[in-house]
This record gives sequence, C-alpha cells and structure tokens, in this order.
Amino acid sequence: MSAGADYPSATYPRRGIVGAVYNSIADIGAAVLSMFETLGDMTLFAWRTFAWMVLRLPRRETLYNNMYQIGVLSLPVVALTGTFIGMVLAVQSFTQFRAFGLETQLGGVINKSMLRELGPVLAATMLAGRVGSAMAAELGTMRVTEQIDALSSMGANPIQYLVVPRFLSCLLLIPSLTIMAVFMGVVGGTAYCIFILDIDMQHYTSNAKDFVENWDLFYGVVKSIFFGATIGLVSCYRGFHCKPGAEGVGSAATTAFVQSFVLIIVLDLFLSILLDTIYMSIWPVSPSMFSS
Repeated sequence: MSAGADYPSATYPRRGIVGAVYNSIADIGAAVLSMFETLGDMTLFAWRTFAWMVLRLPRRETLYNNMYQIGVLSLPVVALTGTFIGMVLAVQSFTQFRAFGLETQLGGVINKSMLRELGPVLAATMLAGRVGSAMAAELGTMRVTEQIDALSSMGANPIQYLVVPRFLSCLLLIPSLTIMAVFMGVVGGTAYCIFILDIDMQHYTSNAKDFVENWDLFYGVVKSIFFGATIGLVSCYRGFHCKPGAEGVGSAATTAFVQSFVLIIVLDLFLSILLDTIYMSIWPVSPSMFSS
C-alpha cells in the first residue's frame, strides 16, 4: 500500500479559513517547541561550561589573550559612550529641574542613574555588540570549517578550550567596563553641568555626594556580572550551533547580539526588583535628594 493511501490527509493540503487557522496554530506550536528545545540545549551548554570551569581552568595564555580582546580593547568605546551619555542626561534633565529651581540637584540624578542603570546596561550593550557578535562569528566560522570537530578528534574538549576562556573573560571584566562607563558618565555630566550650564560647583558636588551611596555601586556591579555571564553563554552557544555557510555565520552573530540584548533588558528588570527588595529590607528609609 502506498504512503498516500496510509495518510490520505498528507496529499490534500487544507485551504480557506480553516487551513489558515490550522497553519497558524501549527506555526505557533513549532515556534514554541523550538523555543523550549533551544532553552534546554542552552541549559545543557551552560552546565557543561560551568562543569569545565570547576574541573580544569583554561591555560593562562589563552585566558589572557581573551581578556585583552574582550576587556582592554573595549575600554575606548565604553569610555567614549559613557561620557556622552552623561552629557545627554544632563541636557535632558536640566530644563525640568530648572523649572523647579533644582539645578544643583542634577548631580544626584546623573550619578545615581549612571551607577544603577545606564552604566551597567551601557557596558553590557557595548560588550554584546562589539564582543558577543565577534565571538559568535569566530566560533561559527570554526564550526563551519570543521575546526571544532578537529579539536574533538584530537582529544581536546571544545567547551573547555574555546568557551570557558571567553566566558570567564566576559564574566570577570564586565564589572571593570561598567565602572569605567559610570566614571566617564559622571565626569561628562559634571563637566557639562559646571562649565556649560554654569551650575555652582560646590552645591552640585555636595548634592551629588550626599545622594549617592556605596550600595549604588554594588547595585550596578552585581547587575553587570549577570549581564556578562549572559553575553558569554549566548554568544558562544550561537557560535557553536551555527548553520552551514556564510549566511549561517552572519545569522549567528546577529542572533547572538539580539538575544543577548533582550535578555539583558529582562534581567535588568528582575535584578532591579530583587536588589530594591533587599535594600528596603535592610535600610527601610532611603536618602532623599530634597532633604535639607
């Protein structure tokens, strides 16, 4: 008996409204199944990465080279972007604060915004765009040219040799990039407020110092650690699972950046809620920028 006789529905495609609804449901189901499959595969990939971090650390030469590529070479773009973000924040806030006669309070707003949100998210976005895409493209090219298979055939574990150094570099160096972005943003905002907007330096710096706490720096650094881990895992995963051909490599680089950025924003929300809850449980009363 032929296959058509066994499955007569396969030879008659559904048409009309019923067929459109059927195809839409099938597409949604396929997308959901693909999402869960990717999530499970990425979880196993992360587990293997963490296991190799415990079993054997990478060679120093490999780790230092990745740290240089990921951290040191990212400093200029992070510093430059952070400086202009601080200036833009000053420009956008000045008009509203001047309407209430609170120009000297700009320092507290700029510094707290850079420490808690803009610094970590900015550094993570720059790292995802500059480093995450490059890692995905590099590992994708190695997958397409069968270099990863060659490593496995020689007895080396690709996760331990290729993924762990990149993951550790992202994890360890993004706090430094975040601090650099925050510092340059604070410097840029302060310089613009004092020298361009002609705000009194003594009152500006006094209010900025009183409104910012050590917790704010801890707040941003903790976020950046999670962001760095996300960028490292997503970028390496996308590179390892690259589709064949030049199109596959380009798609892996693009997907790595987009997924990293979306996860950064989602993590930012939940980490903000968690850290604010912890802060309020320890220090119920936070400092006010309008207190005398």
